[in-house]
Amino acid sequence: MIDNTGLLSNLLTQSKIKVQDSEIFHKIPPQLPNSFIYEKVEGMLLGLAIGDALGAPTESMSPSDRNNHYGEIRDYLPTKRSNYRVRGVGTDDTQLSFWTLEQLVTDGGLIPEELARRFCANRIWGMGGVTREFIRNFKDKKIPWDEAGVLNALGNGALMRIAPIVLPYLRNPHPSMYADAAIDAMITHNSYANTACCVAFVKLIWALLGMTSTPETKWWISEFCSTASKLEGDTVCQGPEILLYQDYKGPLWKYVEQACKDALAKELSVKQACQSWGSGASLFQTVPSVLYILTKHADDPEEAIIRAVNDTKDNDTIASIVGAAVGALHGLAGIPERWVKNLVGRVRKGGTGQVFRLIIHAKQIFWLQNSPWTNYSINPNPQD
Repeated sequence: MIDNTGLLSNLLTQSKIKVQDSEIFHKIPPQLPNSFIYEKVEGMLLGLAIGDALGAPTESMSPSDRNNHYGEIRDYLPTKRSNYRVRGVGTDDTQLSFWTLEQLVTDGGLIPEELARRFCANRIWGMGGVTREFIRNFKDKKIPWDEAGVLNALGNGALMRIAPIVLPYLRNPHPSMYADAAIDAMITHNSYANTACCVAFVKLIWALLGMTSTPETKWWISEFCSTASKLEGDTVCQGPEILLYQDYKGPLWKYVEQACKDALAKELSVKQACQSWGSGASLFQTVPSVLYILTKHADDPEEAIIRAVNDTKDNDTIASIVGAAVGALHGLAGIPERWVKNLVGRVRKGGTGQVFRLIIHAKQIFWLQNSPWTNYSINPNPQD
């Protein structure tokens, strides 16, 4: 295991990373229960890739326009990228998440500079503006990795790829897991809101991996915001993407907490709630959308992902984050077989099934620990 707690301490001392020092960075995550099975990790990773692939063909459409054109989407749509077959093809959400996993597997843990290089090594499909600026800084301008991230970035491009960070700690929980989440976020999106979100989501994912039943409704918002509040503090964010509470100025976590609680009190549907605060690529729209969907539908992983795909605007990213969460909670068994079977699983040009092979490789490195590769619960070589 690579221990990045010292690196995080140095980044904090030098004021290079935008996050409040918090007790979470010094706290050992709880050990996963004896009942834990790796299929929960498979569910998390495939849920992420499947959510992305289901949403990708209609990304950025308004829910009403999408519904008018396609009806309710419950399966992959045939597109040019899938050779007009009903197959799931991912975007940058899947690429950056699985490149993160690839780097963790290769190096046995997070080496930030190596991850930064990996993000710059291949073409990214549908890359966001912040990631593009990071690549210019790191690859073209040769700015060091710990200074190349975009300051005050509020996009969801770091949160969408953060789930794989938990894998090196499955056997040996360590505070470095939270340090890794913060450092991973700052590589591209160096803001208090982004770092807090990524660490809070990793803590939430870790808790879900250890659960055997769906948590109660109030848990989702409370769990996320109680962690994020200590990391983000009382920073001030404002901008046109903040649609509720006119002239709001304050931290993301407080906005998210209030927005979700108000929507629950009004008994809004997912579509109504997401319409009220927006469901685009800003964290001020993505995070409440994700938490509200999980609050309403986490007991049914298929319905949770479908609501994310149909009822949000940045639906590939929101569905990928929701998919990671419900996959971690319910495991591979909770993900519809048709979605797994028809996922292309490509993360770079050339070949299919790369996602599946990476998941199996990660199992060998982080779970089986040199045991024979037996009893696969996923097919590493799906049909093209």
